[in-house]
Amino acid sequence: MITNKRIGVIAGGASAEREVSLRSGSAIHKALEGLGYAPVFIDASDSLCQDLTREGIEIAFLALHGGWGENGAVQGLLEVLGIPYTGSGILASALAMDKEASKRMFLGNNVPVPPFVVVNKSQVGNGGKIDPSLLEAFADFSLPWVIKPVTEGSSIGVSIVRDMSGTEAAVREAFRYGDRILVEKYIPGKEIQIGILEQRVLGGVEVRPSAEFYSYKAKYTPGLTKYILPPEVAPSAYATLSAMALRAHNALGCRGATRVDFILDNDGNPWILEVNTIPGMTETSLLPKIALLSGMDFPALIEEILRLSLEQ
Repeated sequence: MITNKRIGVIAGGASAEREVSLRSGSAIHKALEGLGYAPVFIDASDSLCQDLTREGIEIAFLALHGGWGENGAVQGLLEVLGIPYTGSGILASALAMDKEASKRMFLGNNVPVPPFVVVNKSQVGNGGKIDPSLLEAFADFSLPWVIKPVTEGSSIGVSIVRDMSGTEAAVREAFRYGDRILVEKYIPGKEIQIGILEQRVLGGVEVRPSAEFYSYKAKYTPGLTKYILPPEVAPSAYATLSAMALRAHNALGCRGATRVDFILDNDGNPWILEVNTIPGMTETSLLPKIALLSGMDFPALIEEILRLSLEQ
């Protein structure tokens, strides 16, 4: 054991990723118990501050996905309470969760992003009516498009649109999760995720979903996705992806464990999609698979993330 501090595993919350978060938190809690700790499982709610105080939590292991659990809000609360926590700080969390902000940071650090435009609901809607044809006035790149919310994860609210007939449904779905949506050029290719632990590149995985893309269902339903470890790409491409992943991690000021998602197009060009500051820790999650490839089993990964938080 590396600490005697009382550990609170914070999961759940109120975001669209609540169920996945609970599964991540449960797996982390079980691993910590197996390592000899006595963690407290906390389902985050409006009473989180009181719950942390009542339980005497001295360090928080964050397993929250999406919403205020991953956008810097909970991190801010923990800072005010003086409780150390795992993962990235307030600013890095906020930047990573906002796809518009993070993409601009990536561009400023020579990490290529697919062509994109951010559209506000007021620009394409009036009185609750959506006019998807207006998107063509903003997007200066051709179909197909990926339409997604600006501030969600786990592929929630994401659609691939290949012609204008599918645009209205995609726009409505994305706007369910906020007043800003991202319209991004769809780039076919291999989906590659790189795992980072502080300043160490753990490795990568190639995901091959049975569906059109790595959707929420494909991510969290066993058997719907093939995982290729390490990715079946040229060594030079793998090295480039690894270097870009670490550069993106540092561009946002991330700490601890992150997962950086890329598309490697059919010409071998890498395009970053996002950085996940609290990667999933379920039985189908990618970071544990990547860590295992590097020789670090799940309990060892959890304890290393905890150790890193103690050093901050």
